[in-house]
Amino acid sequence: MNSKGIVLSIGDAHVEDTLKAYRQKLEDAILPEYSIELPDTIESLKNKQFNSVKYLYEHKLLSETEFNITDTPASELVPKLAKGELTAVDVFKAFAKRATIAHQFTNCAMEIFNDEGLERAKYLDEYMAKEKKPIGPLHGLPISLKEHYNFKGKVTHSAYVSLIDNVTPEHGATTQVLENLGAVFYIRTNEPQTLMHLCSNNNYIGLTRNPYNLSLSSGGSSSGEGALVSFGGSPIGLGSDIGGSIRSPSAFSGCIGLRPTTQRVSLGGSTSALGGQESVPAVQGPMTRSIDDLEFWMEIYINQGKPWETDCNMVPLPWRKVDVPKVDSLTIAVMYDDGLVKPTPPIQRGLKVTADKLSKAGAKVVEFKPIKTKLAYDTVHKMYCCDGNDAQKTLLAESGEPLTKLTQWNLNYGDGGRPFSITENRQLNIIRDTLKQEYTDFLNENKIDFILSPTYNNVAPRPEEIYNWSYTSLFNILDLPTLVFQTGLFQDPKVDKWDDSHSTYEFRSDLEKLELDNYIPENFTGAPIGLQLSGRRYFDEEVVAAGKSIIELLKVDLHNIY
Repeated sequence: MNSKGIVLSIGDAHVEDTLKAYRQKLEDAILPEYSIELPDTIESLKNKQFNSVKYLYEHKLLSETEFNITDTPASELVPKLAKGELTAVDVFKAFAKRATIAHQFTNCAMEIFNDEGLERAKYLDEYMAKEKKPIGPLHGLPISLKEHYNFKGKVTHSAYVSLIDNVTPEHGATTQVLENLGAVFYIRTNEPQTLMHLCSNNNYIGLTRNPYNLSLSSGGSSSGEGALVSFGGSPIGLGSDIGGSIRSPSAFSGCIGLRPTTQRVSLGGSTSALGGQESVPAVQGPMTRSIDDLEFWMEIYINQGKPWETDCNMVPLPWRKVDVPKVDSLTIAVMYDDGLVKPTPPIQRGLKVTADKLSKAGAKVVEFKPIKTKLAYDTVHKMYCCDGNDAQKTLLAESGEPLTKLTQWNLNYGDGGRPFSITENRQLNIIRDTLKQEYTDFLNENKIDFILSPTYNNVAPRPEEIYNWSYTSLFNILDLPTLVFQTGLFQDPKVDKWDDSHSTYEFRSDLEKLELDNYIPENFTGAPIGLQLSGRRYFDEEVVAAGKSIIELLKVDLHNIY
């Protein structure tokens, strides 16, 4: 095992040779013109809790033109591309360079294919010159993809070593829709073994690091997307979420992410061990540095991409135009503690500051006493493993690859290796549907517009030290659209300390003790403080619109953070 935590010997000569070639191909994809010399070794930078985003700006690792392009929101870039004010090639090169730098610092990429991206950008420029119009509403926009979305002619392995030869013949549904709309693809990003960690480790390239503090995790399972988008190496990235996999990397790494309601964004044509599991469906969604970009992507993807024409499982529900609400018209219920794991001081501070600003701006802010969160937690974790983890174990066993620390943890969710009967699975679904109704009744009876809550009980964890999914998986079992946004606050070890009462605090479970004992203030310097906002099922538009109001109130601009 090397310093990244990658197993160097699987035992099968073909697999070992193929893995070696895979890693070499990724290393060779770092083009000299996009490469930089790191200020120190990665291990030294991790020990210093190095902020690579700040270094990017302070040391001007990009030209003024490259900064101007990559710090322009996608919703503003696309009109410039459509008018010919920017070329697709220039935009691609700027993001390809910033993405390559992001990968050198954070290890965010599973695959970089700048040659293909450049070829596509050239084609789009030629089309524009000839036809005098863009090819589609996303003409020339670089978009990054989580690796487990099937990509035509490329290996899609989903971090399972057994799938190292799995060349997928066609694009997944959303990838194809985006290509039809004019997008440029150039990078596919890291994810954990089994896709069921809120971290990133696997036997391909190992851990992805947090761009704001290289000693911390970028989150997961959309691990590489969180780091890449937050660093600015992609204007819009696509992640997936079955228990927090868009929201945790967005919150931890420092960007914005949306877990949409199910069946609005297609996950059709993706590779995983979750096929046929319908009790708690996974969803795909965008990750950005701008709430306007998030809305921009959703509107174009849904209204012009019409994913229901490609994927029969999609609901043909257009994206609605919704007015941005005034803050003083909102009633927001704040979950300060889900009753399972108490939030750490930086998260407590983030909630308090945000709630206070909302209240001072005229919003009605009430405390939310969580409803049956233990039942929800137990139920959703059983749902994840209803097949006794048969599909996971099969994919893992076929190569004999070693299990990472958090894979061993997640294979024991629910009842672990015990397969559930159809009757038992139906009973879980009844519990799920009852919980959905109870939360809907609560919102109605108390005239609540949105629920504000932690994304996790802490800021970004140290690698492979994240065990609790309760704050995110709650909204998966309820299927509520949930937006992660940044508060503009960062962990400060001098401020974010446990108060005196914590020394006599009685832990409510071993899980809570494990999580809270991990919080040593000095270990999390500068970690972003992100929160989540949840709304009613299929009212994704209202969640995004309210997010705009809150972000404007907080005065957070992730394109101008330094």
